[in-house]
Amino acid sequence: QKTHLKSICLQYQLYLLLNSHLFCLLKNEMGLIIFFLCAYVPKTAAGHCKWAEVLKDLEQIKTSKDIDVSLYTANTDEGVKCQEPVMRCFFLETEVILQECLIKNCSKTQDVLNIWKNGNASLENNKLNSKTSAKCKECEEYEEKNFTEFIQSFVKVIQKECK
Repeated sequence: QKTHLKSICLQYQLYLLLNSHLFCLLKNEMGLIIFFLCAYVPKTAAGHCKWAEVLKDLEQIKTSKDIDVSLYTANTDEGVKCQEPVMRCFFLETEVILQECLIKNCSKTQDVLNIWKNGNASLENNKLNSKTSAKCKECEEYEEKNFTEFIQSFVKVIQKECK
């Protein structure tokens, strides 16, 4: 949700700028070029890595002493075709962390909730392709690892996605 809000604010500011000062530029060729560049640049800057907010929240929770769970941890070296199911696995396991935090009232509950919400919002936009998923492991087929190892792997996968 944080990412969507920033994008909306940026687009609104661009609208105000164009509406008040640059509308007259649309009458000539240079004005049109500037308009298209302004419309294109914010989308590429905001969309560079849709997982940036998740990465920030992962950094917040990685040192948490409140969370003590074993989680299915996908391999960080899965092929490109399995990248989406791997991400889904990490976000499914984040729900397990969230439940643990709610039960234990841990200090990082809000950060875990943010990870879960942002991940699900991003994954909703990419429906899973059945051909891809048939060749990839199910989440439960991966080895269970402790919380620290899980977070390290999760961070690696997101960093790989953001390159």
